[in-house]
Amino acid sequence: MATDRNRLTWTFVVTCLAAFMTSLDNLVVTMALPSIREHLHASLAELEWTVNAYTLSFAVLLLPAAALGDRLGRRRVFAAGLTIFTVASAAAALAPGVGTLIAARAVQGVGGAIVLPLSMTLLSAAVPAERRGAALGIWGAVSGLAIALGPLVGGAITQGAAWQWIFWVNVPLGLAVIPLAFTRLTESREPSSRLDVTGTVLVSLGLFGVVLGVVRGQDHGWTSAGVLSALIAGAVGLVAFVAWELRSERRGGAPMLPVSLFRRRGFAAVNAVAVLFSFGMFGSIFLISQYLQNVMGYSPLGAGLRTLPWTVMPLIVAPIAGPLSDRIGGRPLMVTGLAMMTAGLLWLRADLAPDTSFLTLVPAFVVSGVGMALFFVPVANVVMGSVPTEFEGVASGVNNAFREVGGVFGIAVLASVFAAAGGYASAADFTDGIRVALVVGAVATGVGTLGSLLVPRHRTSPADELTDRTDIRTDAPARSLGYEPAGT
Repeated sequence: MATDRNRLTWTFVVTCLAAFMTSLDNLVVTMALPSIREHLHASLAELEWTVNAYTLSFAVLLLPAAALGDRLGRRRVFAAGLTIFTVASAAAALAPGVGTLIAARAVQGVGGAIVLPLSMTLLSAAVPAERRGAALGIWGAVSGLAIALGPLVGGAITQGAAWQWIFWVNVPLGLAVIPLAFTRLTESREPSSRLDVTGTVLVSLGLFGVVLGVVRGQDHGWTSAGVLSALIAGAVGLVAFVAWELRSERRGGAPMLPVSLFRRRGFAAVNAVAVLFSFGMFGSIFLISQYLQNVMGYSPLGAGLRTLPWTVMPLIVAPIAGPLSDRIGGRPLMVTGLAMMTAGLLWLRADLAPDTSFLTLVPAFVVSGVGMALFFVPVANVVMGSVPTEFEGVASGVNNAFREVGGVFGIAVLASVFAAAGGYASAADFTDGIRVALVVGAVATGVGTLGSLLVPRHRTSPADELTDRTDIRTDAPARSLGYEPAGT
């Protein structure tokens, strides 16, 4: 008994540390861009790619990496991902030029894409069913907190040391966690006769085209030949991927993503809502962090510190909301969280002005932060509970990929709205632009609030779960596994 408890504790520590490391690097570099520009003589486009290179490879490879772990061994692939991430972090810190830095950031994204979904799967497999909601809730809060704290941590390290230390801090953490992964985690896998190579290539190319088109749209124009061709090629790749997976299912093969999973109301709804949540959250934080610097005049560290009423909320809310989600289900927390996020963004929109004081913004920051935490806490457990156990790795990769792509869309679209309605010419122009952009972000989270009502509320019994597993590879009507059928 003590041995099992000890192994569970180590699994929790290792997976949460790994999730924090990889999630942090989504936005940690944003506050260091001026220093990188000065030191490496980077152009504006090159600075953008120091952020986008990580996000792009991260989003594109999440789903294939999760499937690879299912087939080759989750612990083994997880440790390999940690190794890739750690080595790439050292390469980024030692980069002699911006081209090397961009390449290292892309490789970092590869490692992060391997680590994040498998950390969720490994933790889910280690935790008893009755405590899974609390454990995955804290895991979700940790990864969400890391994303939100990225600008603060980046600003503090850049101002207190140098931009290279943003990447150096990953190295000792990685070197400590890698051996723990081999010695403290239990290996698990979903054996298959073959890896779905065709599906992996199609989904990777499809996501690459769509994400590349989105991140370039703001600078190159949404109707430019390069952006349109990337978006069209990506869409074609994704359609071909769905067609291939359906064909594989019909022939009784081993598809990387059984498309029939999306017949399950819980799985389809939680992934759609995840896109809308990340759209509103990423895009809003991206602009608000700049508002605190460009309009209110704070330093990178000062701006990061002033986002704490928003970003620290997951640490406060998760210990309460995690066990609560086990008792009442994830839907009430998700609905409440997204409604609070929507209210908070609209509140900020009403308060922002060229001469607004920081204390005026604090209540809206707190409301938005609590809402963000309430969403992050149950979402991992809802995802895991909506599919059979053997598909948890794939489900984790799908949900994280959807969230990452939603964040890319959010930053790109809200930045475009901001540029169209305002700009950087003056504090008044900046305020005009961000107020309109926040309305767009609030609309996204508001639609997500309605979408989360489609998430089934309660878990079913283990017997029901076993019965429903046969739906995945057949044409039988699929229910939302782990939750009661529609209408409960």
